[in-house]
Amino acid sequence: MATAGHNLSDFNPDELPKATGMRIACVVSEWNSEITNALYQGARDILMACGAAGHDVTQVKVPGAVEITYAAKKLCESQKYDAIIAIGNVIQGETKHFDFVCQSVTHGVTELNLQFDTPVIFCVLTDNTIEQSRARAGGIHGNKGTEAGVAALKMAGLRKILG
Repeated sequence: MATAGHNLSDFNPDELPKATGMRIACVVSEWNSEITNALYQGARDILMACGAAGHDVTQVKVPGAVEITYAAKKLCESQKYDAIIAIGNVIQGETKHFDFVCQSVTHGVTELNLQFDTPVIFCVLTDNTIEQSRARAGGIHGNKGTEAGVAALKMAGLRKILG
């Protein structure tokens, strides 16, 4: 959980599963691209720091947050990836649209984790303001993308252990 006293990017790569040989896909929403690009970079950086080869980290862009689950489903079906990171950013507006989008993406990622053997990591910021998003995408709270990269490595490692 992001708090003023916790930096999301504070991880020791030596204590994480090695990414060497792992294939990780990042589904990145183009909506609020300032934030989603920063989240992707955070995920990519930690994966590379843990030994991933550049060609083993795939970026798939989608128009918005709701479209993330479709692309992630297709990637799961391909069985080519050890983990998938769903990256998006939804900022509260004046209508209920925020609630519907957040619920749809959250439910969709949960369903993918139940339906497929490939872990899908939730990295969708759902903030009240752009300032809150910036604080969690490389700002004062670190980078939630980094945390998602760590989760992807841990879950891909767990998948290998559990078979």
